[in-house]
Amino acid sequence: MSRIWSAILISGAGTYAMRASFLAFAHRMATVPPALARALRQIPPAALAAIILPALVRPEGQLDLLQPRLLAGVLAGLVAWRTRNVGLTLIVGMGVVAGLQSV
Repeated sequence: MSRIWSAILISGAGTYAMRASFLAFAHRMATVPPALARALRQIPPAALAAIILPALVRPEGQLDLLQPRLLAGVLAGLVAWRTRNVGLTLIVGMGVVAGLQSV
């Protein structure tokens, strides 16, 4: 057997073992300590903030606090916080950006 086929088979076996290990140990992951559960709930908002915030305060690669995207983002954030309505948040955010960029 050539080295390439050996590498393919070993890689396949390793991948299978990693995926199967989650099934084998799933019963241990069913109960998560409360402190860990609270910490894990913070990951999605932190990841979303890490993606969105640079686009709002540094749209051209430089810090710019007087541009339409930041105002639209702040207003959309306030609408989302007060109403919890995704549709209204999108309408307000996109409306403010469109209105300010046309001026």
